[in-house]
Amino acid sequence: MIWDAMILGAGAAGMMAAIEAGRRGRSVLVIDHAAKPGEKIRISGGGRCNFTNLMIAPDRFLSQNPRFALSALKRFTQWDFIARMDAAGIAWHEKTLGQLFCDGSATQVIDMLVRDMGSAGVTLWLGCAPGAVRRAGEGFEVETARGTQRARAVVVATGGKSIPKMGATGYGYRLAEAFGLPLVETRPALVPLTFAEQELAWMRPLAGVSLPGRVSCGKTGFDEALLFTHRGLSGPAVLQVSSYWREGEAIHVDLLPGSDLSTDLRAARGKLALRTVLGRWLPERLARHLEEAAGVTAPMAELPAAVLDRVAAGIRDWRLVPVGSEGYRTAEVTLGGVDTRALDGRTMEAKGVPGLHFVGEVVDVTGWLGGYNFQWAWSSGWAAGQAV
Repeated sequence: MIWDAMILGAGAAGMMAAIEAGRRGRSVLVIDHAAKPGEKIRISGGGRCNFTNLMIAPDRFLSQNPRFALSALKRFTQWDFIARMDAAGIAWHEKTLGQLFCDGSATQVIDMLVRDMGSAGVTLWLGCAPGAVRRAGEGFEVETARGTQRARAVVVATGGKSIPKMGATGYGYRLAEAFGLPLVETRPALVPLTFAEQELAWMRPLAGVSLPGRVSCGKTGFDEALLFTHRGLSGPAVLQVSSYWREGEAIHVDLLPGSDLSTDLRAARGKLALRTVLGRWLPERLARHLEEAAGVTAPMAELPAAVLDRVAAGIRDWRLVPVGSEGYRTAEVTLGGVDTRALDGRTMEAKGVPGLHFVGEVVDVTGWLGGYNFQWAWSSGWAAGQAV
């Protein structure tokens, strides 16, 4: 049998591409080395799947060509996926910053996609790893664990390198290179940052403390929660800025964004301890730690203005130089990938290889934290599904 389309990867983008192609009457085979489909969907959002964001915009995607994603995102929008959730009877809610989550389990989204594939006549082979892909006439031959398959079109939806314990590999990148497609250097993104021992010695006693803050790198900053850990800093604000940070660069942490802390501290005179005053705005454990780090033992009335200004500066503009990140082990996504200059933005097809499409995380399009990467998966998968 020669399949009309063969989808490599049963994740969000691959299943969406399969559904759309199947609904158009194509014979479709989806293969994945995993035992279950949609494993990253299952673990996302704390098990509730942050499936899209209400605020989808091109400036919230990183790529060497940020406009590349526009076509797919405009043709299959967040509202289109929300409509599918509603039609499937899956309840959802907005959390913060436009992030949409299932009220129940993320498995509801996987079940919906698998059900839609079945209704569209898609064949799904799990526990079936893809191998080499070769040109065969006007189509392709794909080596698989179940033997060689032939297809008129191939959609590569194998994801990136993030979370290797779930089976992530660089397969999609190697396949692209085998067909002569250029790659943009890959690196972990949406990942906790790590620090040298001198910074860690300060942070470790605060492990588990979380608070709203602002974390910036260069001209890009995010006002979201940050979390102290035994290994460094994490939390949404840090994960977001990790996509922009590069080795050797500093990040700036503001633990009280929007405040006029110097003025507030100078006004807080009397017998109160510094930790007590800071505790008005910061978690108690952090307030105590800051007091100890500043070497302050006297009450507020006895502290010179210079000391108060130094404490305020350390809280409002804490400059750190990370030594690295936790890597692909904990990265939510992979930055970089198949160069968008080699792809058609409407069809996700390789310009020099008719019938070969790349969708989702394997492409050099990386969204912010908060449902953006799932929307890219739905939109790019949908676009390829209209073309195969």
